[in-house]
Order: sequence, then structure tokens, then C-alpha cells
Amino acid sequence: MNIIEVVMIGVGLSMDAFAVSIGKGLNMGKIRKNEMFWIALFFGGFQALMPVAGYLAGKQFAGKIMQIDHWIAFFLLVMIGFNMVKEGISDDEEETQDCGFSFRELFILAVATSIDALAVGVTFSFLSVNLLEAVTVIGSVTFAISLAGVAIGSRFGDKLKEKAEIMGGLILIILGCKILIQHLFF
Repeated sequence: MNIIEVVMIGVGLSMDAFAVSIGKGLNMGKIRKNEMFWIALFFGGFQALMPVAGYLAGKQFAGKIMQIDHWIAFFLLVMIGFNMVKEGISDDEEETQDCGFSFRELFILAVATSIDALAVGVTFSFLSVNLLEAVTVIGSVTFAISLAGVAIGSRFGDKLKEKAEIMGGLILIILGCKILIQHLFF
């Protein structure tokens, strides 16, 4: 597998993280560089770590992981999305200034958006792939694309503050449904 193919895989795998990063950026309003960095680091880091885990699992667990990966991603994304929509519709004003930024939520989102990378790692175990090069490229591409997603979402978030959490939640729900439909029917 050559570097161009690995970059293309990285771009493809990063699209879920990009969509979620836009949603997180919508919630942020004004860009907070440290939070932007953490979001990109979580998504890039998990996109790099999951292929390693998949690679190590290899042939032994390939069938089981590939059979349920879409359900796991669907459940996690829809659950978080519904929670965000519910909070966005609620009349209760939150006293926090973090706009929903939490490492726990980032962890869940990073896992949910990198399930496909786990399956790619399993396929890497059957191919002639330089694993270190592949995961470095995938993680770096996802990091950069996630940074861009947060910035894009943040830019629009200033204009859409009242609806940002609802929009971010809907993005997650749509993304979860897309993953499920894509795996079940295509």
C-alpha cells in the first residue's frame, strides 16, 4: 500500500470526526484554542490508535468486530446527539461557560467516530502495510481535518448560538444513522 492510498484512507476515515468537529465548533461559539487542540487531538489520536488495536486483533476477532461496529457507532452517536438536542431545547439555562466541553464526551465521540478505523486496522493485518507510517498519516490527517472542522463550526456558531447545540446533536444523529445505513445496505 503506497502513501497516497494511506492518505486517502486517512481522509475517508476522518470524515466522521470532521462532521462531529463541526458540531463541537458550533457549540463553542468563539474559538478556544486549547479546546480546539484537545478536540483535534482526541479525534486524531483515536483514529491513529484504533487501527493499531484492529491490527493486533487481526484474524481472531475480525468477523465479530465488523459485524457490530456500525451498531456501536450508531448507538453512541445517536445517544449523544439526542442528549445534545434535549439540552438545546430545554429552557434551563446552564451556568457553565464551557459550552459542553468535557473530556468524557470527547472520549465517547472519539471512540464512536473511530470504530471504522478499528476495522481498517484489522484489514491492515492481512495486507502489506507499514503500520507506523499508516497510523501516523491517519492520525495527522484526522487531527488537521478536525481542527478545520472546529474552526468552521465555530465561525457559524457565533451566528447561530441559540440553535448550535440542537444542530450539533442533529449532526451526530444523522452521522450515526448514515453509518448504520451504509453498513446495513451498502
